Amino acid sequence: MAEDDRRVRRTRRALREALIGLTLEKGYDRITVQEILDRADVVRSTFYAHYRDKDSLLFSCFDDMFAELASTVHAMAPGAPLADPARPAEIMYQHASENRRVYRAMCGRQGGAHVYRHLHRRLTDLVREHLRPHLAAAGCELPADLVADYYTNAALGMLSWWVDHDFPHDARWLAQACQTLAVPGLLAALTTGVGAEAPRASLPA
Repeated sequence: MAEDDRRVRRTRRALREALIGLTLEKGYDRITVQEILDRADVVRSTFYAHYRDKDSLLFSCFDDMFAELASTVHAMAPGAPLADPARPAEIMYQHASENRRVYRAMCGRQGGAHVYRHLHRRLTDLVREHLRPHLAAAGCELPADLVADYYTNAALGMLSWWVDHDFPHDARWLAQACQTLAVPGLLAALTTGVGAEAPRASLPA
């Protein structure tokens, strides 16, 4: 069983490395599954035993990060919405810092929009479900979808800037930038409703 587990890990690692290398060389959209198989020296039946298609292989590069993100968000106390609001973004930035080759390939021009859409959907889902009851309790009439989308767009925009500039600062620095630029709007929604001067404000009809 242990040997089987090691074989699975080796196979998945080889496929991911093949995908990353090919993406850096020619762009994600131009890669075929056969090219990945040839580069990784893996047969087609083995590939499809692990992945549905090349997109599922691509998204698997981020599984560990989202597991940590989900664990962090779900562990937050129900009465304390995002006690450290920049923490989800920081987890993503730390993952990018530790996997720079992956992010250069997948979040840069060669990777296309696939990764951005995937990261956006997963992070928005996590943040929205956590914030929904707290927004309601604060009397905020902004939809939870909108607030989560705002946070996610800001966090991913900073990630794209960081990757495009070849990681000029560490992950904590970028999280602090997120804290400075993006978090105040989120906290305003959670503490004052829609408006900044009233405990509860109504959106125009």
